[in-house]
Amino acid sequence: MDALLILLLAIAIDLVFGDPPTLVHPVGWMGKLISLLETIAPKRSAKTQFVYGVVIVVTGIAVFSLPVYFLLEYLDDRYSVSDIVIGALLLKSTFSIIGLRRSALRVKSKLMNNNLKGAQNDMGALVSRNTEELAEPLIVAATVESVAENISDSIVAPLFWFLILGVPGAIAYRVVNTFDSMIGYRGEYEYLGKFAARLDDVLNYVPARLTGLMIVLATFFSRKNTSAAWRVMVSDHSKTESPNAGWPMSAAAGALGVQLEKIGHYKLGEKNSELSFHKIDAMLMLMYLVTAIWILLCLAIEGVRFALTS
Repeated sequence: MDALLILLLAIAIDLVFGDPPTLVHPVGWMGKLISLLETIAPKRSAKTQFVYGVVIVVTGIAVFSLPVYFLLEYLDDRYSVSDIVIGALLLKSTFSIIGLRRSALRVKSKLMNNNLKGAQNDMGALVSRNTEELAEPLIVAATVESVAENISDSIVAPLFWFLILGVPGAIAYRVVNTFDSMIGYRGEYEYLGKFAARLDDVLNYVPARLTGLMIVLATFFSRKNTSAAWRVMVSDHSKTESPNAGWPMSAAAGALGVQLEKIGHYKLGEKNSELSFHKIDAMLMLMYLVTAIWILLCLAIEGVRFALTS
């Protein structure tokens, strides 16, 4: 019952309040720890970098997940209400529904007002690529891609790991995902981030595919093209460098009847309609529906689990 209440309260907190300021957000603290550990990273051999990368990821998981585990165990034995409230606040920190919506709507608002430079700047909250030269269609494409991918990374995956390993599991997932977003790249620290990137791939393997399937399912309720969503997901999901991101992104491309392109990297879907700012609203509608489907599934799973153990 505690898990069910924690999940319900965490969702309510997100929908009412959104994300807390970075100063008090656990993900902000994760970022500070990662930045600190990165400053003392070795620049010598690939092997040394890789070993250090493993050590800092494991350290990050331990630093953030173990205290959460012991705190909730302590509160569960003594103060059940506090256990639920604190558990919900901590779980909320691992996912973001309203925050993702707000970031996408900021970009849409700038495009509606013909403020291309402002839209390019606001894209920094959604993607890591250089957006300074992007025209409106590519800005819309990048926004749709980011929302689709983040349905998996920022909504489905944290709650998936909560279902399996509780709040500490969701926190551990968020640690790995944050490590991957900050150091899981090529360049000077290529091997430093390899372990984080590969572990993130493993942790998102099932959630990404679930998200793709739920986007296809959501087209039934949003009057989008279900057959195209399925067909493009099946045919184009492997075109992205990430083994996971292509599933929700290609499903979204098919559902919206657009081609999503990252120049020099991939093209997903077909050019059946223009990439105007209206497509951001359509993608957000799919996000709402997928989120609702996923939350109902999570609640059902927790409800069955409670019934079987009571």
